[in-house]
Amino acid sequence: MPLFAILSMILSAEPPKPAYPPSRVDEVVDTLHGVKITDPYRWLEDGTSPATQEWTKKQNAFSREWLDALPGRDKLRATLDRFLDVGGVSSPVPRGSRVFYMKREGKQNQPILYVDVTSGEKRTSEVVIDPNNLSKDATTTLDWWFPSRDGALVAYGLSEGGSEQSTLRIRDLATGKDLPDIIERTRACSLAWNPDGKGFFYTRYPKPGSVPKGQENYNRRVYFHKLGDDSANDALVFGEGRNAADWPQVALSPDGRWLVVTVEKGWAKSEVYFKDMLKNEDFVTLVENVEATFKVVPRDDRIYLLTNEKAPNYKVLAVEPQKPKRENWKEIIPQSDDILEGVLPIGDVLVAHRSLLFRSTLMTYSRDGKPLGDGAVTYSSSYGSLSGEATGKEVYYTLQSYLVPSMIEKRSIEPKGLGASEVWKEVTAPFKQGTLVVYHVGVRSKDGTDIPLTLIHKRGMKPDGKTPTVLYGYGGFNISLFPTFNPTRFLTICEYGGIMAIANLRGGGERGETWHEAGMLAKKQNVFDDFIAAAEYLIEKKLTDRDHLAIMGRSNGGLLVGAAVTQRPDLFKAAVCGVPLLDMLRYHKFLIAKLWIPEYGDPDDADEFKTLHAYSPYHRVKNDTKYPAVLFATAESDTRVDPLHARKMTALMQAATSSDRPILLRLEDKAGHGQGKPRSKLLDEEVDTWSFLLNELGVKP
Repeated sequence: MPLFAILSMILSAEPPKPAYPPSRVDEVVDTLHGVKITDPYRWLEDGTSPATQEWTKKQNAFSREWLDALPGRDKLRATLDRFLDVGGVSSPVPRGSRVFYMKREGKQNQPILYVDVTSGEKRTSEVVIDPNNLSKDATTTLDWWFPSRDGALVAYGLSEGGSEQSTLRIRDLATGKDLPDIIERTRACSLAWNPDGKGFFYTRYPKPGSVPKGQENYNRRVYFHKLGDDSANDALVFGEGRNAADWPQVALSPDGRWLVVTVEKGWAKSEVYFKDMLKNEDFVTLVENVEATFKVVPRDDRIYLLTNEKAPNYKVLAVEPQKPKRENWKEIIPQSDDILEGVLPIGDVLVAHRSLLFRSTLMTYSRDGKPLGDGAVTYSSSYGSLSGEATGKEVYYTLQSYLVPSMIEKRSIEPKGLGASEVWKEVTAPFKQGTLVVYHVGVRSKDGTDIPLTLIHKRGMKPDGKTPTVLYGYGGFNISLFPTFNPTRFLTICEYGGIMAIANLRGGGERGETWHEAGMLAKKQNVFDDFIAAAEYLIEKKLTDRDHLAIMGRSNGGLLVGAAVTQRPDLFKAAVCGVPLLDMLRYHKFLIAKLWIPEYGDPDDADEFKTLHAYSPYHRVKNDTKYPAVLFATAESDTRVDPLHARKMTALMQAATSSDRPILLRLEDKAGHGQGKPRSKLLDEEVDTWSFLLNELGVKP
């Protein structure tokens, strides 16, 4: 062979792919609805097996060596450390002269629960619960908290290592100590105090061994606890004999008479029941077998329902509990072009939060639905949860944007609407106003649907067709991606001269329930088409190109990234796939995933199986395909999405890819789905994430 031919072959040869740790291949074949399904890495589903643990150890070591060798990590860490110093505040809960809220700032690992107490003209802040002092590694998390009606007691839940498996305790503010009452298995607890503060209704899960194995994450029920009693003897109030996947939430009218239980059955359907606590009678059915969602706010004489029944943009109904039949219901706030996000009755006024993509509005209405005065409008910003007392005269809420950290504002309730805004609590941002720009464009999806896309970059930056760009999305569970201050996620690429793109995909709630339904069940492929269309737009408009475009997402967004990578591997240079769902034919068999069947579908159903099999990322991986670089990030204590998805997908893609770009697994210990992750661990994760992305996009920190 001539020398020039040999040299040509050498020069044209693909670089070798990394020498990954070996992964055992098993011959596992299932036949589902007549289709043969191979699953060579099913053995990696068992995270407790020595073989899986040894494999994980080697994968983590391989990833650690690769990531630690990337340039500029120290400089990048300093930047991200500065971003995380900003902290933030949560929506407050007022109780008379006390207002409870959470705040994290500076180097604190966990947010602290504070109470501000007003006496005359004086206001003082006191620490109620500081999780930073509860464990050496700061992995003890304050999951949730509920002050009693007078604010003298706080029921709260703690969990360890990101597990979210809360244990309920009660803090006495007078002594600063906990009462003897301890209740386990109160994950994501819903709780309503009696007006006298001597007991509460709450939700908890069954004791292991009391239900069949694997059912401990279901069968959530409502109980009543009287202070001082043994919780093992707490009375079961609601849930006996119901579907194991039902998700009840409790609420109580201010006078303690009307107990309301809302049962969520997925993210597109709910049921409502209520009980008169003055009478020894059964629950009355308010809503049942209706294909719609209902959010409930009980008051002494009315039960307010925020619903999308025959109103995809939501409306508000009022029900007199003593006249609960449908013909007596009254429509208070009708549906409009805006999305009605929330409503809160305060005195004789209803405070409502409306949104339309990147515009948020606060409005007030009378009890009969008459608009009062002008609304408070913000653009490219978002309001958080409304809070205020039933008989109060002011409303609290959080306000934030991509560039401004969350702050708590307060407005008085006036006869003709809302009073002037007052910044009640805030933290400062490290970004000078005007140095970054945020703007919105429309993207045409595959079927012609207009998809909103937000772009963020430094002012004066001119894209050259090769600008490093990161595209983020979620698209599911009726969750809206409103402007949120998260500088490590949304502003890091901007710091290094790139573009951050955030897509509002179908499946979310940005355009009401119609938008949600257009991206769930049999229509889930729309979400992936929207995301791919956003990527193609960025390239078509010469903002970037394939070699400078990365994607990222977490949880349902991890499924999104997995689908995009397997459907269009040619479109991206790199991807970060966080705590993902990837095997959509077996997802429902693990942890709490049966709760998501109403959103994704049931693989045991023949028709729904076809939809899931068509996009399931684990089943779309093809051999000898040049896949982009992928970092799978997950955690061993995740009790929502089992890390088995990331393990199996890592092994499969490492074997299948023909690219020299890395397929890495980052499986973290003492961490879960993300809630409550301490600042120190979050910083480590962000340094790995962004050193990986910046390196693949050709950016030097």
